Amino acid sequence: MNLSVPSAAEAGHGVGLLDALKHVSRRLLGPMIALWMFTGGFVLIEPSPYELMFIAVLPVAVLAGVGLHKQPQVLLYLLVFFAPFGMLGAFQVKHMTVIQGMVYVMVTIFLWLTGYFAANYVADNPDRNMTRMIKAYTIVAVLVSLVGTLAYLGLIPGKDIFTKFGRAKGTFEDPNVFGPFLILPAMYALQAILIKGRKGFLLNAGIVGILSAGVFFSFSRAAWGHLLVSGLLVFAFVYFFESTKRIRSRMMFLAIVGIGIGVVGLAAILSIAPIRDLFVQRANLVQNYDSGETGRFGRQAYAFELALTNPLGIGPLEFENMRITEEPHDTYVKVFLTYGWFGGLAYYILVILTLYRGYWALVTQPRYRLWLIPLVAVFTFLVIESAIIDSDHWRHYFLVVGLIWGVTAYADQRENPSKRLAQAA
Repeated sequence: MNLSVPSAAEAGHGVGLLDALKHVSRRLLGPMIALWMFTGGFVLIEPSPYELMFIAVLPVAVLAGVGLHKQPQVLLYLLVFFAPFGMLGAFQVKHMTVIQGMVYVMVTIFLWLTGYFAANYVADNPDRNMTRMIKAYTIVAVLVSLVGTLAYLGLIPGKDIFTKFGRAKGTFEDPNVFGPFLILPAMYALQAILIKGRKGFLLNAGIVGILSAGVFFSFSRAAWGHLLVSGLLVFAFVYFFESTKRIRSRMMFLAIVGIGIGVVGLAAILSIAPIRDLFVQRANLVQNYDSGETGRFGRQAYAFELALTNPLGIGPLEFENMRITEEPHDTYVKVFLTYGWFGGLAYYILVILTLYRGYWALVTQPRYRLWLIPLVAVFTFLVIESAIIDSDHWRHYFLVVGLIWGVTAYADQRENPSKRLAQAA
């Protein structure tokens, strides 16, 4: 065994190589993050390119020196608390293998980690890093919205690939995920229209129009509500927090014009009989599959009863193999069923703290308010939407969580300067 101490030249060569790797990593990290955001729009297979790209980004981020910041540590502590109870829930399965159950829980843990990483990355430099991430997110959202819309209208080949149940789904597995994915970049574009006026108006109006079309043709009632409520919240937050008298006058004018264009555009689209028929069918607040003992609300009541009597949960996707052959479509019940009482509690705390931090910073931290307004507006409805749909494996849900924690973490640091807890070597 050779225990000789390396020479100064050899040691210097090793240090030089490490420095070179760090330099290259710093140059690569930005484009790789943008590519990671871009891959979030393609979820036709699992693992999706989003997961694979994140695995590639992580070591580059470590070498590039992405910091570990104080406030986002809460996300990590919650995850450490959640993980063992989630895994324990995976052992309760009866209709699938324990390995399959563990894989499901590991996906949840993985997505939680992506949110934690995004929070730390953004906290390093919110203006630069948020610009990079939202720009890439917007580009892919516009692309997949165009694909879904044009496929639904039969204007491009591959209608069977990009539609489902007669509804646009773009490059996603389900229209109910495709629609909500488009909301965040639409809100940033809407905010830019309200704040900047003529500057970039045509570009931002085009983005809002294309993304709104994708949401409409997803025929997801939740996505429709998501777009409407998030848009109203963005309008209200800008009006009360970020506007002058002149901007408020312009906002009211734009609101009137926007409503007029929306009504005319909707009337034109609904003049096409097949679209009108599906719209009328989907516009009903209560569908046939919502009511009754085996409907959505009946399933949720039964799932809640099961959750109360199973402290360790019943395992991933077990509910659909029981009396009712479909998931409850209520994330707040599902997390207790899947991950047990304590795993569900960790998820609840994650949601509550994220809402609190978002609204707290919105009121008290004007420096980064324009980054927060669309995030808080979108997350507010995601929290509501999760009561009627399973969102615990939505990639953009955990991304929004991470972005909120990242922006608010930097705001905290500016108010109370402190060094990073750790700097990656």
